[in-house]
Amino acid sequence: MAKVYDVPADKLIAKLADQLKKDKKIDPPTWSQFVKTGSHVQRIPQNKDWWYVRCASLLRKIYLHGPLGVADLKVAYGGRKKIGYNLAHHRDSSGAIIRNALHQLEASGYIVKIQHKGRIISSEGMKKMDRLATEIHKELVKTVPQLQRYT
Repeated sequence: MAKVYDVPADKLIAKLADQLKKDKKIDPPTWSQFVKTGSHVQRIPQNKDWWYVRCASLLRKIYLHGPLGVADLKVAYGGRKKIGYNLAHHRDSSGAIIRNALHQLEASGYIVKIQHKGRIISSEGMKKMDRLATEIHKELVKTVPQLQRYT
């Protein structure tokens, strides 16, 4: 059985975002189509389903590095902002986006909040991610025959 560590992040996040679209408790807020993801970016996201991709990315990041709090995730999703002619400085990502996404993931039962530490993946969330990783790994083994030696 493959784990999240064994599959490429882009494939896992794309498939997980498709599955989260079907979940009734994960729903983008009405304001999400008008906001930037942080003060370091210039435009709103071009992908119409960016909310599901961000939720899937948060779920993967918490699986790998949990327990994580909102402040840790703001730093992780932040970026560089050029300030005039000076050197670029780091700017954190939007906290409201991360907080609302985490609340939705908690309501779905994929993550659990630990007081004064942050959020960790729940057993249901771990099961979902591992099953999806196993499915992706099987697809990769079919397409790349060299990987069969390592399974």
